Amino acid sequence: MDKKVQLSKNFKVVMIILIVVGLISVAIGFLTEDGKRAWANLLLNNYYFLSVAIGAIFWLAIQAVTQSGWSAAYLRIPMAMSNYFIVSMILFAIMFFGIHDLYHWTHHDAVINDAILLHKKPYLNVPFFTIRYIVFFALWIYLTQRIKKLSLQEDQFGGTGYFDKIEMTSKVFIFVFAVSFSLFTIDWLMSLDPHWYSTIYVVKKFIMAFFHGAAVITAIVIILHKLGYFPMLTKKHMGDFSRYIWALSLIWGYIWLSQYLLIWYANIPEETIYYIPRELGEYKALFYVELIMNWAFPFFFLMWNRIAKNQNLVLFAVVVLIIGQWVELYMSIMPGTVESHSISFIEIGTFIGSFGLFALVVGKSLSKLPIIPKNHPYLIESTTEEH
Repeated sequence: MDKKVQLSKNFKVVMIILIVVGLISVAIGFLTEDGKRAWANLLLNNYYFLSVAIGAIFWLAIQAVTQSGWSAAYLRIPMAMSNYFIVSMILFAIMFFGIHDLYHWTHHDAVINDAILLHKKPYLNVPFFTIRYIVFFALWIYLTQRIKKLSLQEDQFGGTGYFDKIEMTSKVFIFVFAVSFSLFTIDWLMSLDPHWYSTIYVVKKFIMAFFHGAAVITAIVIILHKLGYFPMLTKKHMGDFSRYIWALSLIWGYIWLSQYLLIWYANIPEETIYYIPRELGEYKALFYVELIMNWAFPFFFLMWNRIAKNQNLVLFAVVVLIIGQWVELYMSIMPGTVESHSISFIEIGTFIGSFGLFALVVGKSLSKLPIIPKNHPYLIESTTEEH
């Protein structure tokens, strides 16, 4: 029960190589472009892996609040993913050097001559933007570290007292996450197009984080099982993991369609301006690829029970979703920041580097935590065939 993940030297070397590739890609972006493309890619990948990590913690909080028994053996995976928050906070701090390249509302001359930006100035201003960034990360880091600390104390002392405290902290986290991550998304993504607004946009990003956080947890569990760390993983567990992915793909698709149809039907210029370059311009192909990869594929693929319980096929589905989420964020960020659509070495390399950093942080975190919470009240239920 005290077993920890042993990271191989090859894994560390490969991840470091990926990080170096990412750094080279960013450097090329700054040297060959005007800086906007490099900053836009950094924003895309920083937000991408933050959303995966925070979505994983939301998944953990849901397990605690609902007192789910089947997932008890796998809770250390999202706990390890939460350590990425500190790295993400540093990466977003670096983004402040590029906010004038990305955000129109940070330019004083633009604001005073624009009635809409002037109206939004009490919220969209750099000092208040910075305060929100600090407060949000402080809350996320504190609450997730508290959950992890209580879980480790439960390992040491047992009993149900720590489980009850984890449940209460998880309830607080769910509320904090719902409010703070929505505002964080408005700050860093929706304000890229400051004249546009949507009441559904942040809900879509909220579900996306939960959706892909659950998917990445599933992938890590499968990989570790193949390496011998989760011998208790059964087809029933796989079915439970797949149901999360399948259901969240349906919810994400519903919200995506709701936002699109409302804006299409109303046909208000202030709203349709967001979709014109994405659906009718050079991003048109990716507009449909995004929908297919994040909704149609997982929905129709994982609805079959045999597929949903097959580790290799589910792992394949998660890989598609990892790419699909990147496409979704690319479509959210690039049309509002760069002049032309291009997926080049800069985009691919920056993602590879960010992936290497995320994987290295999560891997090192797993190597320092007992992989299974040995005194969790529902551990026996989770590790038996019937759950």
